[in-house]
Amino acid sequence: MKFGIAFFATDTAMDVVQLARAVEERGFESFWLPEHTHIPVSRRSPWPGGGELPERYKRTLDPFVAMGALAVSTERVLLGFGIVLLIQRDPIITAKAVATLDLLSGGRVLFGVGGGWNLEEMENHGTEPKRRWRLLRERVLAMKEIWTQDVAEFHGELVDFGPIWSWPKPVQKPHPPVLVGGNAENTLKRVIEYGDGWIPNEGRSARPLADQISDLRRMSEEAGRGHLPVTVYGTHATPEAVEGYARAGVDRLVFWMPSEPDSVVMPRLEKVTALTR
Repeated sequence: MKFGIAFFATDTAMDVVQLARAVEERGFESFWLPEHTHIPVSRRSPWPGGGELPERYKRTLDPFVAMGALAVSTERVLLGFGIVLLIQRDPIITAKAVATLDLLSGGRVLFGVGGGWNLEEMENHGTEPKRRWRLLRERVLAMKEIWTQDVAEFHGELVDFGPIWSWPKPVQKPHPPVLVGGNAENTLKRVIEYGDGWIPNEGRSARPLADQISDLRRMSEEAGRGHLPVTVYGTHATPEAVEGYARAGVDRLVFWMPSEPDSVVMPRLEKVTALTR
Protein backbone atom coordinates (compact mmCIF):
# COMPACT_ATOMS: atom_id res chain seq x y z
CA MET A 1 0.00 0.00 0.00
CA LYS A 2 1.22 3.49 -0.91
CA PHE A 3 0.94 6.61 1.24
CA GLY A 4 0.31 10.24 0.36
CA ILE A 5 -0.19 13.60 2.02
CA ALA A 6 -3.00 16.08 1.25
CA PHE A 7 -2.93 19.76 2.12
CA PHE A 8 -5.29 22.71 1.75
CA ALA A 9 -2.56 25.15 0.71
CA THR A 10 -3.62 28.67 1.75
CA ASP A 11 -2.13 32.12 2.12
CA THR A 12 -1.91 31.70 5.90
CA ALA A 13 -0.67 28.10 6.15
CA MET A 14 2.79 26.56 5.86
CA ASP A 15 4.50 27.24 2.54
CA VAL A 16 3.32 24.55 0.13
CA VAL A 17 6.71 24.15 -1.56
CA GLN A 18 8.46 23.60 1.77
CA LEU A 19 5.86 21.04 2.80
CA ALA A 20 6.05 19.15 -0.51
CA ARG A 21 9.83 18.93 -0.16
CA ALA A 22 9.45 17.63 3.40
CA VAL A 23 6.90 15.06 2.19
CA GLU A 24 9.27 13.88 -0.54
CA GLU A 25 12.23 13.70 1.85
CA ARG A 26 10.22 11.41 4.16
CA GLY A 27 9.51 8.93 1.40
CA PHE A 28 5.82 9.51 0.73
CA GLU A 29 4.62 8.47 -2.70
CA SER A 30 2.37 11.44 -3.46
CA PHE A 31 1.36 14.97 -2.47
CA TRP A 32 -2.23 16.14 -3.07
CA LEU A 33 -3.97 19.50 -3.41
CA PRO A 34 -7.73 20.18 -3.56
CA GLU A 35 -9.53 22.87 -5.56
CA HIS A 36 -12.10 25.55 -4.84
CA THR A 37 -12.09 28.63 -7.05
CA HIS A 38 -14.09 30.55 -4.45
CA ILE A 39 -16.75 30.05 -1.78
CA PRO A 40 -20.08 31.86 -2.21
CA VAL A 41 -21.04 33.83 0.90
CA SER A 42 -24.64 32.54 0.76
CA ARG A 43 -23.58 29.14 2.23
CA ARG A 44 -26.72 27.50 0.87
CA SER A 45 -24.94 24.21 0.26
CA PRO A 46 -24.04 22.39 3.50
CA TRP A 47 -20.47 21.26 3.94
CA PRO A 48 -20.33 17.43 3.60
CA GLY A 49 -18.04 17.28 6.62
CA GLY A 50 -20.81 18.63 8.83
CA GLY A 51 -20.99 21.84 10.86
CA GLU A 52 -19.48 25.15 9.86
CA LEU A 53 -17.33 25.36 6.74
CA PRO A 54 -13.64 25.57 7.78
CA GLU A 55 -11.82 28.80 7.00
CA ARG A 56 -9.33 27.03 4.71
CA TYR A 57 -11.97 26.56 2.00
CA LYS A 58 -12.12 30.33 1.47
CA ARG A 59 -8.35 30.73 1.17
CA THR A 60 -7.25 27.81 -1.02
CA LEU A 61 -4.47 28.49 -3.52
CA ASP A 62 -4.99 27.68 -7.18
CA PRO A 63 -3.80 24.06 -7.46
CA PHE A 64 -2.40 24.33 -10.99
CA VAL A 65 -0.21 27.31 -10.15
CA ALA A 66 0.92 25.62 -6.94
CA MET A 67 1.62 22.34 -8.73
CA GLY A 68 3.77 24.19 -11.27
CA ALA A 69 5.94 25.40 -8.41
CA LEU A 70 6.09 21.87 -6.98
CA ALA A 71 7.04 20.36 -10.32
CA VAL A 72 10.30 22.30 -10.39
CA SER A 73 11.06 22.10 -6.67
CA THR A 74 10.62 18.34 -6.17
CA GLU A 75 12.01 15.36 -8.06
CA ARG A 76 10.15 12.17 -7.18
CA VAL A 77 6.87 12.72 -5.33
CA LEU A 78 3.74 12.29 -7.46
CA LEU A 79 1.57 15.39 -7.85
CA GLY A 80 -2.05 14.56 -7.11
CA PHE A 81 -5.14 16.67 -7.64
CA GLY A 82 -7.69 15.73 -5.03
CA ILE A 83 -9.88 16.77 -6.68
CA VAL A 84 -10.12 19.15 -9.66
CA LEU A 85 -13.62 20.57 -10.12
CA LEU A 86 -13.63 19.87 -13.83
CA ILE A 87 -17.29 20.83 -14.04
CA GLN A 88 -16.08 24.41 -13.47
CA ARG A 89 -13.23 24.31 -16.03
CA ASP A 90 -12.89 24.53 -19.78
CA PRO A 91 -11.72 21.07 -20.95
CA ILE A 92 -9.43 22.33 -23.75
CA ILE A 93 -7.57 24.73 -21.45
CA THR A 94 -7.43 22.17 -18.64
CA ALA A 95 -6.12 19.43 -20.96
CA LYS A 96 -3.22 21.69 -21.94
CA ALA A 97 -2.52 22.63 -18.32
CA VAL A 98 -2.42 18.99 -17.18
CA ALA A 99 -0.25 17.94 -20.14
CA THR A 100 2.14 20.84 -19.50
CA LEU A 101 2.43 19.92 -15.82
CA ASP A 102 3.00 16.27 -16.70
CA LEU A 103 5.77 17.31 -19.10
CA LEU A 104 7.48 19.68 -16.65
CA SER A 105 7.27 17.18 -13.79
CA GLY A 106 8.57 14.24 -15.80
CA GLY A 107 5.28 12.36 -15.80
CA ARG A 108 4.22 12.69 -12.17
CA VAL A 109 0.59 13.87 -12.40
CA LEU A 110 -2.35 12.06 -10.80
CA PHE A 111 -5.49 13.76 -12.10
CA GLY A 112 -8.33 13.44 -9.59
CA VAL A 113 -11.70 14.81 -10.71
CA GLY A 114 -15.15 15.14 -9.20
CA GLY A 115 -18.56 16.71 -9.49
CA GLY A 116 -18.29 18.91 -6.41
CA TRP A 117 -20.73 19.59 -3.60
CA ASN A 118 -21.06 23.41 -3.53
CA LEU A 119 -23.98 24.13 -5.84
CA GLU A 120 -23.60 27.92 -5.67
CA GLU A 121 -19.94 27.66 -6.61
CA MET A 122 -20.63 25.67 -9.76
CA GLU A 123 -23.58 27.89 -10.66
CA ASN A 124 -21.25 30.91 -10.62
CA HIS A 125 -19.27 29.15 -13.34
CA GLY A 126 -22.39 28.64 -15.43
CA THR A 127 -22.78 24.97 -14.53
CA GLU A 128 -26.25 23.59 -13.93
CA PRO A 129 -25.89 21.32 -10.84
CA LYS A 130 -28.31 18.69 -12.12
CA ARG A 131 -26.19 18.24 -15.26
CA ARG A 132 -22.80 18.20 -13.58
CA TRP A 133 -22.20 14.44 -13.80
CA ARG A 134 -23.02 14.34 -17.50
CA LEU A 135 -20.77 17.36 -17.95
CA LEU A 136 -17.94 15.73 -16.00
CA ARG A 137 -18.14 12.60 -18.13
CA GLU A 138 -17.97 14.49 -21.41
CA ARG A 139 -15.15 16.78 -20.28
CA VAL A 140 -13.04 13.81 -19.15
CA LEU A 141 -13.64 11.97 -22.41
CA ALA A 142 -12.88 15.10 -24.43
CA MET A 143 -9.63 15.68 -22.55
CA LYS A 144 -8.54 12.10 -23.20
CA GLU A 145 -9.04 12.71 -26.91
CA ILE A 146 -6.89 15.84 -26.73
CA TRP A 147 -4.16 14.02 -24.82
CA THR A 148 -4.00 10.99 -27.11
CA GLN A 149 -4.77 12.26 -30.63
CA ASP A 150 -2.66 14.49 -32.86
CA VAL A 151 -5.91 15.79 -34.33
CA ALA A 152 -8.60 15.69 -31.66
CA GLU A 153 -12.32 16.31 -31.84
CA PHE A 154 -15.28 15.61 -29.60
CA HIS A 155 -18.99 15.80 -30.25
CA GLY A 156 -21.20 15.35 -27.21
CA GLU A 157 -24.34 16.84 -25.75
CA LEU A 158 -22.51 19.35 -23.54
CA VAL A 159 -18.98 19.41 -25.01
CA ASP A 160 -18.56 19.90 -28.72
CA PHE A 161 -15.56 20.93 -30.80
CA GLY A 162 -14.22 20.13 -34.25
CA PRO A 163 -10.71 18.95 -35.16
CA ILE A 164 -8.01 20.73 -33.15
CA TRP A 165 -4.26 20.60 -32.57
CA SER A 166 -3.03 20.81 -29.01
CA TRP A 167 0.43 20.13 -27.66
CA PRO A 168 2.24 19.23 -25.48
CA LYS A 169 1.04 15.68 -25.02
CA PRO A 170 1.45 14.13 -21.56
CA VAL A 171 4.61 12.19 -20.75
CA GLN A 172 2.52 9.38 -19.22
CA LYS A 173 0.95 7.12 -21.82
CA PRO A 174 -1.76 7.08 -22.83
CA HIS A 175 -2.33 9.97 -20.36
CA PRO A 176 -2.13 10.79 -16.63
CA PRO A 177 -4.46 8.51 -14.65
CA VAL A 178 -7.90 10.03 -14.16
CA LEU A 179 -9.09 9.18 -10.65
CA VAL A 180 -12.80 9.73 -10.05
CA GLY A 181 -13.77 11.05 -6.63
CA GLY A 182 -17.02 10.45 -4.81
CA ASN A 183 -18.87 8.13 -2.45
CA ALA A 184 -22.30 7.80 -4.09
CA GLU A 185 -23.44 4.48 -5.52
CA ASN A 186 -23.17 5.71 -9.11
CA THR A 187 -19.52 6.66 -8.59
CA LEU A 188 -18.32 3.12 -9.28
CA LYS A 189 -20.09 3.13 -12.64
CA ARG A 190 -18.31 6.37 -13.51
CA VAL A 191 -14.97 4.89 -12.52
CA ILE A 192 -15.53 1.90 -14.79
CA GLU A 193 -16.70 4.00 -17.74
CA TYR A 194 -14.14 6.79 -17.87
CA GLY A 195 -11.87 6.61 -14.82
CA ASP A 196 -8.54 4.97 -14.11
CA GLY A 197 -9.10 4.68 -10.36
CA TRP A 198 -11.40 5.68 -7.51
CA ILE A 199 -10.99 8.26 -4.70
CA PRO A 200 -13.53 7.74 -1.90
CA ASN A 201 -13.50 10.05 1.12
CA GLU A 202 -13.01 8.56 4.56
CA GLY A 203 -16.28 8.01 6.39
CA ARG A 204 -18.71 9.32 3.76
CA SER A 205 -19.92 6.07 2.16
CA ALA A 206 -23.36 4.71 2.97
CA ARG A 207 -22.02 1.14 2.65
CA PRO A 208 -18.84 -0.43 4.06
CA LEU A 209 -15.89 0.51 1.92
CA ALA A 210 -14.71 -3.11 1.72
CA ASP A 211 -18.03 -4.08 0.09
CA GLN A 212 -17.73 -1.24 -2.42
CA ILE A 213 -14.18 -2.25 -3.29
CA SER A 214 -15.38 -5.81 -3.92
CA ASP A 215 -18.07 -4.41 -6.22
CA LEU A 216 -15.48 -2.32 -8.04
CA ARG A 217 -13.20 -5.32 -8.56
CA ARG A 218 -16.10 -7.39 -9.92
CA MET A 219 -17.36 -4.60 -12.19
CA SER A 220 -13.86 -3.92 -13.46
CA GLU A 221 -13.29 -7.57 -14.33
CA GLU A 222 -16.63 -7.80 -16.12
CA ALA A 223 -15.83 -4.67 -18.13
CA GLY A 224 -12.30 -5.81 -18.97
CA ARG A 225 -10.75 -2.81 -17.25
CA GLY A 226 -8.15 -4.65 -15.20
CA HIS A 227 -7.06 -3.42 -11.78
CA LEU A 228 -8.37 0.06 -10.96
CA PRO A 229 -6.61 1.42 -7.85
CA VAL A 230 -8.48 2.75 -4.82
CA THR A 231 -7.15 5.86 -3.06
CA VAL A 232 -8.80 6.58 0.30
CA TYR A 233 -8.69 10.31 0.98
CA GLY A 234 -8.51 11.67 4.53
CA THR A 235 -7.93 8.51 6.52
CA HIS A 236 -7.38 8.47 10.28
CA ALA A 237 -3.71 8.29 11.26
CA THR A 238 -3.91 5.17 13.42
CA PRO A 239 -2.41 1.67 13.03
CA GLU A 240 -5.91 0.19 13.17
CA ALA A 241 -7.12 2.34 10.28
CA VAL A 242 -4.09 1.52 8.14
CA GLU A 243 -4.38 -2.21 8.81
CA GLY A 244 -8.12 -2.18 8.13
CA TYR A 245 -7.71 -0.50 4.78
CA ALA A 246 -4.91 -2.88 3.83
CA ARG A 247 -7.24 -5.82 4.50
CA ALA A 248 -9.96 -4.15 2.43
CA GLY A 249 -7.65 -3.99 -0.59
CA VAL A 250 -6.99 -0.24 -0.63
CA ASP A 251 -4.04 0.71 -2.85
CA ARG A 252 -3.23 4.14 -1.42
CA LEU A 253 -3.97 6.06 1.78
CA VAL A 254 -3.83 9.86 1.83
CA PHE A 255 -3.49 11.72 5.14
CA TRP A 256 -4.55 15.35 5.59
CA MET A 257 -2.17 17.90 7.03
CA PRO A 258 -3.75 20.87 8.86
CA SER A 259 -3.82 24.24 7.11
CA GLU A 260 -1.64 25.79 9.77
CA PRO A 261 1.91 27.19 10.14
CA ASP A 262 4.85 24.79 10.00
CA SER A 263 5.05 24.69 13.79
CA VAL A 264 1.75 22.78 13.72
CA VAL A 265 2.12 20.92 10.42
CA MET A 266 5.57 19.41 10.91
CA PRO A 267 4.86 17.54 14.16
CA ARG A 268 1.77 16.08 12.49
CA LEU A 269 3.83 15.06 9.46
CA GLU A 270 6.42 13.36 11.69
CA LYS A 271 3.66 11.41 13.44
CA VAL A 272 2.23 10.18 10.14
CA THR A 273 5.71 9.37 8.84
CA ALA A 274 6.39 7.15 11.84
CA LEU A 275 3.03 5.43 11.36
CA THR A 276 3.61 4.62 7.69
CA ARG A 277 7.07 3.24 8.36
